[in-house]
Amino acid sequence: MTGLRERKKAETRAALGWAAIHLTAERGYDNVRVEDIAEAAGVSPRTFNNYFSSKAEAIASRHLDRSLRTAAALRERPAGEPLWEALTRAALEQFTRGPEVEAMPSPAHAQWVTGVRAMLAEPALQGERLRAAAVAEAELAAAIAERTGTDLATDMYPRLVAAAAGAAVGVAMRHFLDSPDPPTPIDRLVTDAFSQVAAGLPPPPR
Repeated sequence: MTGLRERKKAETRAALGWAAIHLTAERGYDNVRVEDIAEAAGVSPRTFNNYFSSKAEAIASRHLDRSLRTAAALRERPAGEPLWEALTRAALEQFTRGPEVEAMPSPAHAQWVTGVRAMLAEPALQGERLRAAAVAEAELAAAIAERTGTDLATDMYPRLVAAAAGAAVGVAMRHFLDSPDPPTPIDRLVTDAFSQVAAGLPPPPR
């Protein structure tokens, strides 16, 4: 029962986070209310408030939750797997389309990109996005430290790797938004970004 309850909670949180992003990209940040998000996710506004304190937090939650799942998945990867291979596989697992996306699919790529860019530029979101990124990076660094036998208090390595991994995902997602229609699949972009970082970012051939 505990496992089922936790899974249902995670599904509700994911549905609320996706509804917040979807509606904001569609209507604009100021034109979306908590009540709208709750209705789209099939829950009450009171339920929304049990998960999030604001629509900004709900929007930022998708990146945060994906990153936290990446850290958890990294802890489950085989011990003998090279670090960047394990990181890549752990990250890619989190880009599988969930039922919340199937229930509320994105519109055409060009329309979606326009809405997402406007959402990301919204000043009201900046604080929540920074907070989510900091929490996500800290958790991933902890998982990397465990895997590599390093100490977060004395070694820079796990935090450097976590920061590089977070930057790689961010660049891949921005590249996805910049891609012409049809866009380059996000899993291919994430894999390429991680491969380049793992290789030490060698200059591309001229």
